[in-house]
Amino acid sequence: MRHQYHPLGFEGSRLAQGFWRMEEWNMTSQESLGFIEACLDLGVTTFDHADIYGDYQCETLFGNALKHKPALRDKMEIITKCGILLPSNSRPDINVHRYNYRAEHILASVDRSLANLQCEYIDTLLLHRPSPLMDADEVAQAFDLLFTLGKVKHFGVSNFTTNQFDLLQSRLDAPLIINQVELSPLALQHFEDGTLDHVQQHAVTPMAWSPFAGGDIFSGTDEKAKRVQIVLKTVAEEMDCAVDQVVVAWLLRHPSDICPVMGSGKIARLAAAVDAMTITLSDDDWFRIWVASQGRSVA
Repeated sequence: MRHQYHPLGFEGSRLAQGFWRMEEWNMTSQESLGFIEACLDLGVTTFDHADIYGDYQCETLFGNALKHKPALRDKMEIITKCGILLPSNSRPDINVHRYNYRAEHILASVDRSLANLQCEYIDTLLLHRPSPLMDADEVAQAFDLLFTLGKVKHFGVSNFTTNQFDLLQSRLDAPLIINQVELSPLALQHFEDGTLDHVQQHAVTPMAWSPFAGGDIFSGTDEKAKRVQIVLKTVAEEMDCAVDQVVVAWLLRHPSDICPVMGSGKIARLAAAVDAMTITLSDDDWFRIWVASQGRSVA
């Protein structure tokens, strides 16, 4: 009998904690474990990784923490990504910065991630960026095998256009359940190019990387950033909350059920984001921020 994929889509927490900067946090494995437990205590159970993060080190740092208390694995959803090749001292086998979606590479990457994370399975595997050489049929074969072997439960993509998403989905039995893209009040392209319409149409969860625009929400110096900063500060003062909470609330307000990926290693920042889940922006406030970013009124 042919195996059946789980009919439900993304079942993670409303916010995700990202670990792309984990190497910079300079935590011991016990301190990292404490951070992971604090995330879980806040109800943030989805953890976002990629094989390349931290010069290929962040998955290992997470795994070293998790091995102190492996029972925590059942309380979390681990997302990781593959497909980008980065030349590195830790990966002398890689000579050129490029993409690789050959089945052999996908399978080997998952095995490395499982070993690094010290897990038996990955909840969701994402293709990190689209490649002009991606053979959707070959990717589908790799995904099917990974699912059959129990190494990956779900699949998704990151930074894919709607057409790229549809091409891959057309070859898969498994539903793609995530498209992780850049979304913030300073990055509106995917609000306008059909990406968020597309995920709603297909019951796909959009995850937002860099929800604070790499810090430009707070300290950007160009005219667009300055306009948005002024409005965010005004809304925050009116609602008696912090600017970063307004940003999180702004993303959560969208009907596509955006899942922002937080990146700070400070648990207080994550706690503030969790508190922002109770903030509901009015349509007026949401559009004030939109208009500030656009630099013009809506048509």
